[in-house]
Amino acid sequence: MQDALYGESGFFTSGAAGPAGHFRTSVHASPLFTSALHHLIGKVDAALRHPPRFDVVDVGAGRGELLTALHPLLAESLGSRARLTGVEAAPRPPGLDASIGWRRDVPDGIVGVLLGTEWLDNVPLDVAEADRDGRVRRVLVEPYTGAESLGGPVDAADAFWLARWWPVRSPGERAEIGWPRDVAWADAVSAVRRGCALAVDYGHVRDDRPVLGTLTGFRAGRQVPPVPDGGCDVTAHVAVDAAATATGSPYVLLRQRAALHALGVSAARPPLDQAGTDPAGYLRALSRAGAAAELTDAAGLGGHWWLLHGIGMDPPLPQR
Repeated sequence: MQDALYGESGFFTSGAAGPAGHFRTSVHASPLFTSALHHLIGKVDAALRHPPRFDVVDVGAGRGELLTALHPLLAESLGSRARLTGVEAAPRPPGLDASIGWRRDVPDGIVGVLLGTEWLDNVPLDVAEADRDGRVRRVLVEPYTGAESLGGPVDAADAFWLARWWPVRSPGERAEIGWPRDVAWADAVSAVRRGCALAVDYGHVRDDRPVLGTLTGFRAGRQVPPVPDGGCDVTAHVAVDAAATATGSPYVLLRQRAALHALGVSAARPPLDQAGTDPAGYLRALSRAGAAAELTDAAGLGGHWWLLHGIGMDPPLPQR
């Protein structure tokens, strides 16, 4: 998974189109998502009493789509106080605004907001499966065919994490060993001196783990088998409760639907009589309602988890 995603010819490190050419995220779906994050950033800025420098760091920045969308909004609301930085394994995208920083590692001393939208699901991990005798063994995979076989038993660190967060007992049950995501998220959050850290991702909690796991692939807009050949996104949902507790920071954990509603995104249709008095405005409002419906659909993007930590402040969204 590491080589397939981040190696020399990996999915995230090669190819001009970038991830957006293979799958659709909330960032790509509608400007309403960016507007909601801008609203959240405003809440954090107010809670921090408008610091002289306000950092917005996007981890797993893709080709800079989110930061590019946020840039004009923050230029208006924060002015010269805003400092935007993308963190990504791929080289700096051509045409990215010169004021947006770009680097491979998370900068230290962040005062503001750290964002990780659909990043943790691409932090590489191993898969475990219980064999016919109930022994938990590592799943091995051929790099270019995706063919799987069972290897040796998981090691002590894996077994410890599985026992706490994702017990596997019956033959054929599978689990994605999530402690590398916990470590990655805890390291990223530790870089925030004051402010908030937000992870938005597909995920599950301990009482609702899928018995066969979630490992899958995406290629050219279609869900496909997770073949680690470098041309396919290899991804697995995040054990969000484990990641939440790994940081030691206060947090709220809620679904995207609830988070966006709290930030003012509504899928309510405009009144029909507006079509007669203001047809252009009616069509614009109808379009916004449709985009909001996609972002808040509980069976789709609205089912994503928002994991929001407060560092030196309370998380600015209510627990739902």
